[in-house]
Amino acid sequence: MTTPLPPTPASPARFVRRVLFKAALLFVALNLLFVAASPMPLLGRLTLYNTVLPGRLRLPYGTDPAKAYNLSLYNLEAMFASQALARPKSAGEYRVLLVGDSSVWGYLLPAHQTLAAQLNDLHLTTADGRRVVAYNLGYPILSLTKDLLLLSRLAVYDPDQIVWLITLESFPPDKQLFPPLVQNNAPAVRGLIAQYALSLNPHDPQLVNPSLWDRTLIGQRRPLADLLRLQLYGFLWAATGIDQDLPADYPPRAEDLAADESFHGLTPPHTLTTTDLAFDVLAAGVQAAGDTPLLLVNEPMFVSAGQNSDLRYNFFYPRWAYDAYRVLLAQAADAHAWRYLDLWDAVANTEYTDSPIHLTPLGESQLAARLGSAVLAVAADQP
Repeated sequence: MTTPLPPTPASPARFVRRVLFKAALLFVALNLLFVAASPMPLLGRLTLYNTVLPGRLRLPYGTDPAKAYNLSLYNLEAMFASQALARPKSAGEYRVLLVGDSSVWGYLLPAHQTLAAQLNDLHLTTADGRRVVAYNLGYPILSLTKDLLLLSRLAVYDPDQIVWLITLESFPPDKQLFPPLVQNNAPAVRGLIAQYALSLNPHDPQLVNPSLWDRTLIGQRRPLADLLRLQLYGFLWAATGIDQDLPADYPPRAEDLAADESFHGLTPPHTLTTTDLAFDVLAAGVQAAGDTPLLLVNEPMFVSAGQNSDLRYNFFYPRWAYDAYRVLLAQAADAHAWRYLDLWDAVANTEYTDSPIHLTPLGESQLAARLGSAVLAVAADQP
């Protein structure tokens, strides 16, 4: 009987090739599985905030994490999960959500001096005894579509009232898809365009369309790292309260203005109409609030008394355009029975910082006093 020969051992080089080949197959499989599962929204909901860490007082936004324990990211689930709004609604709480631009977010202000914080400092109580608790859902960069993107996600947080602060610079068509937050949430934005029949191009090249590679585990390494950084910065933020770099000096808002009456390519004698502005997005935002009462507020702005102030109110607005906008906004509010409050001149001109809409702490307190009365009035109208 012939004894079988023992198998010839594989050479080291052949063994290494087999291991590398299997590792490559596993790598490809993991990346394809990541693409198929699309887990980024789910991963964004995994958070230490409101449990191990307190919830942030405003949505994460920042450009220099070395100076402030904050960062900008585009994962909406992670942004909302990190905010104090995500905690359960307490007994006796009348929940008010403030939506708007960087003036609401509180640019150049610590979190405890923003509009939401100063509303809370008023210790307002509704007629039925509930405590008014305001939450800061403002986010920098002027765009009604950016606001609509946030408004469309608020119903799950059981709001009792939404206050949407707006200004004319959020209305021009060229501003609607400009914010990176909008561009990097293209599927959600396209859904809103279709849902509300908005006059925006769902195929606009500004909307980011990730490639297959971009959606792989490797392609998503930066967003994944941002999710981790948001959690890690939370410990430093909770210990220090620093979520924004506050420079000692900054360029003040312009007092002397250019002799220019143009507004986003429009000049007199053009008559501003609703077709020149994103009033359809405004109407969609009001509709997105659903059954929650929404108060629309034309936010305060700086009015220059310097050179060429007869032509322009400020750096943003020529007088002819802003005056027409206020008329159009009031007419739309009346036609649609919107709750509307025009506070364009509610804050003293001395209380603006680096832009026509950013306020000092005193300016925010002046606005909070006016807004607090309106919030209680809306609450009193509710059944």
